Amino acid sequence: MHIKTYQSAAAFLDQTQKWLEQEEAVNSLMLGLAFRLQRRPNPSEPLYLLTVELDGRLHLAAVMTPPYNIVLSGRVDEAELTILPLIESLWDKKWPVPGVLGPKELAALFTHHWVAGAGGSYRLVRQERVHQLRQVLVPPSKQGVLRRATAAEFETVLDWVYAFQEEALGERSSASAREATREQIQSRLAGDAVYLWDDGRPVSLAMKLRPTRHGISVSYVYTPPELRRRGYATACVAELSRLLLASGFAFCSLFTDLANPTSNHIYREIGYRPVADFDEYHFLGESG
Repeated sequence: MHIKTYQSAAAFLDQTQKWLEQEEAVNSLMLGLAFRLQRRPNPSEPLYLLTVELDGRLHLAAVMTPPYNIVLSGRVDEAELTILPLIESLWDKKWPVPGVLGPKELAALFTHHWVAGAGGSYRLVRQERVHQLRQVLVPPSKQGVLRRATAAEFETVLDWVYAFQEEALGERSSASAREATREQIQSRLAGDAVYLWDDGRPVSLAMKLRPTRHGISVSYVYTPPELRRRGYATACVAELSRLLLASGFAFCSLFTDLANPTSNHIYREIGYRPVADFDEYHFLGESG
C-alpha cells in the first residue's frame, strides 16, 4: 500500500485525472474542485490532497480545503483496506476534519473509523444523488426566457443564494461565510456562470459550475416560494442544460437532495438519470 500527499492540485490531477474520469459524472465534484484549485492556486489556502494505492493501482482519493468537509472518491470493494490509512494520515498531520462527503459506502465507512478512533459522535446531515443528463427531454418553455444575470442583479442573486443555502443545505451562514459568498457571486457573475429564468422579471435561478473535461454541473437552482409550482425551475434547468450541451459539453450533472421528492421528479422529467448516491456526515467532537 502506498499513501501519497500532494502539494498542488496540478500534481494531484496528474496522478488522478484519468482515473477519476472513468466515472466523470460521479467524480464531477472532486474533479471540479481540483480544476478550480489548479486554475486559481492560493499558497495561503490550506489544502489536503491524498491518494491511496494498492498493488500499484489507485483505489482512493481525497480532497479537503478547510473549513469544508473532506471529499472522497474511490473503490468500494477495497475500502476496508484504504480508509483507515487515509484517516491515520489525517491524524498524523493533525488536520481537523469537520465531516465527510462521498459515495454512500465510503462516507459511512470513513465515519465509522473516524468516530471509533477520535471519539465523539456524528450526524448524517444529507443524503444526495448524483444525476447525469445527455439529452434534454422536455420541449422549450414558452413562458419566459433564459438569460445571463447581470451585475446590476447582484443583490437579487445574492439573496436567492443565501435562501438556497439555508433551505436546501441547512446552512445559516456566519458573517465571514456570507462575505465569502458575496465575493463568490461577484466572481461568478463576472464569469457568466449565473443564469436567470425571466418571465417579465427574474423568477428562477441556476448556475453552471465545475466544468470537467466532458461535463459541467448545474447547481444553485432556486425559485422564491411565492413563484413556485409554475414550471419556472423546470424551464430554467432544462434550458440551461440544453445550452450547455449545445456549447460542446457531452453531459451535465447535478446533485439532488433525496429528501426533496419534488426536485428529483423535476430533474427526472428533464432527462437527468441517477448515477450514484452520496452521503454527508458532520462530526460532533470528541467524547468527554
